[in-house]
Amino acid sequence: MAITFITLTLQNFKSHRDLTVNFGEVTKITADNAKGKSSIMESISWLLYGTDVIGSKLDPTPINYESEGTMVSLLFSLGGKQVLLGRELHKGKTQYYINEIPSKAGSFKEILDQLFDKNLFLSLFNPNYFFTLHWEDQREMLLKYVTAPASKEVLNHMLDEQKKCLEPLLKKHSLNDLEELHKDNKKKKDKQYIAAQSKTKTLKEQMEHYQPTIPFESIVAELNPLKREREKIEKVTDSAGEINGRINVLNAKIHNLNKERDQMKKDWDLLKNEKIADHCRVCKQPLQEESLQSVKDEHDQRKDSFKKIFHQIVEDRKKLEEELKTLEYIDVTEQIEKVREIQSKIDPLEKELSKHKEFKFFQEQAQEAERVEKELLSSLNQSIFILDSIKAFRAKEAELQAEKVQALFETLSIRLFEKQKNGELKNTFEIEMDGKPYSKLSLSEGIRAGLELREVLSKQSDVIAPVFVDNAESITSFQQPTGQLIISRVVAGEELKIERVDA
Repeated sequence: MAITFITLTLQNFKSHRDLTVNFGEVTKITADNAKGKSSIMESISWLLYGTDVIGSKLDPTPINYESEGTMVSLLFSLGGKQVLLGRELHKGKTQYYINEIPSKAGSFKEILDQLFDKNLFLSLFNPNYFFTLHWEDQREMLLKYVTAPASKEVLNHMLDEQKKCLEPLLKKHSLNDLEELHKDNKKKKDKQYIAAQSKTKTLKEQMEHYQPTIPFESIVAELNPLKREREKIEKVTDSAGEINGRINVLNAKIHNLNKERDQMKKDWDLLKNEKIADHCRVCKQPLQEESLQSVKDEHDQRKDSFKKIFHQIVEDRKKLEEELKTLEYIDVTEQIEKVREIQSKIDPLEKELSKHKEFKFFQEQAQEAERVEKELLSSLNQSIFILDSIKAFRAKEAELQAEKVQALFETLSIRLFEKQKNGELKNTFEIEMDGKPYSKLSLSEGIRAGLELREVLSKQSDVIAPVFVDNAESITSFQQPTGQLIISRVVAGEELKIERVDA
């Protein structure tokens, strides 16, 4: 898109009562100081935006004579189509014109926004304007027209392990999502790993508590003969026949039945005295007569059932007692005492054997805890590596982007990032020439820096606009910029002179 100035008309703008400027491919403006050279440049920015060429407020009223109103109009072509814009200040009120038609401020601004971006236009028109912007706006404007390096390009410049790690992951997730995912995983696994370490330590301490004092083989070697001897004696006691066995069984059964009978006597008192609920347990409403009768019937059925069971127990016990009266016990006291003696030796051995089982249990638990701990550590280390790889990706991406931007310039150095103490990159923006920041440049160096910068912006944005080089006498030579060139030079003792030069 090419913007070409054709005619600028000033009426009562600062020192200019009535001035018409016809622009050529090169327009030369010469005069002594205070003859209104810079005012021509300012009139264009005031017409478009109501400011001077660096975006500050501007009073356009005459400085050395009285006038009721100020008028500035500019005829220019944009993409081959001519546009005439005007701004008039009359008795403190502003009137706008679009192709000589009076317009409202909103319509005027809307037309300007459609025609070109304000910051881009002023940066192309005034080589110094770009440097008056906040560094974040400068950075954004420059990067707006420079595509970031593709992920594949960045990965190809990374270490092989980091590339192998990130390449498949970036097919599923964006870099930001991947970073959030593993930041969250790292946070969780950090806590889980600490807990797992504590669990492993606790289980190992418990395992040490159950550490057997006697070897397993020694216990088995001593225990097995005792068990065999016990079994041998038990065979002798068993040989007393069915009578002793039956007596023992009968005594045991009678004993159990007596216990059961005694318990049922207690339970019968509870059942007999059980209060029948006349309200619903859930909703607390009184039961209907039919429901209440059902509850009573159910209670009676349980009592009848209870009586039957009780009578059966009494009957069974009587039968067992009658059978017991017919049997005579054969004494095996000596053999039983011997078994008890052997059992007293077996018990501590079995206790030691139990320790072996407990020890094995905690050993298995500790091994499982160690396995979980290793898995958590592996997952934690993986997330740490991925996060480090993402940091490396961003650093390499920043480096490649900086190289891409730097390649656009011949003499200027551009700094887009600065490294923090934690290794992460922070956005910044600094333009230097010959190792000096822009703020330290001389007037001529500043003009050259501005011209080079606006040339890059023009090429990258594909917008060609006129450029006004003020104080051109301070710079001996410079490369012809893209677009119309308007040069203002101080010539001692000379009145305002405007010369149009076409190719």
